[in-house]
Amino acid sequence: MKKWRHRLHPILTKYFALPSDVVLELPRLTLIGQIHLYIENHQGLIVYSDTELKLKTFDGFVQIIGEGFIIKMMLPEEILLEGTIKEVKYIQR
Repeated sequence: MKKWRHRLHPILTKYFALPSDVVLELPRLTLIGQIHLYIENHQGLIVYSDTELKLKTFDGFVQIIGEGFIIKMMLPEEILLEGTIKEVKYIQR
């Protein structure tokens, strides 16, 4: 399946004007300073505490480390995290 996805990626993005993150099922992270992180296209919450957030993605995990975390908004595939963000890691399976 991964072979086909990478072969179709240029065609889908060029002719259908689809963004790469949608075609490849990648998470999109928007970091605003050190205080807000907006994450789209995740597949579920794995860990949440006031110092760590870990989300499942299509081919791994996104881990955020920091302090004073508060989930300001959570939808099935989107999350808005507020707090002091110190580190963002992408962990592949």
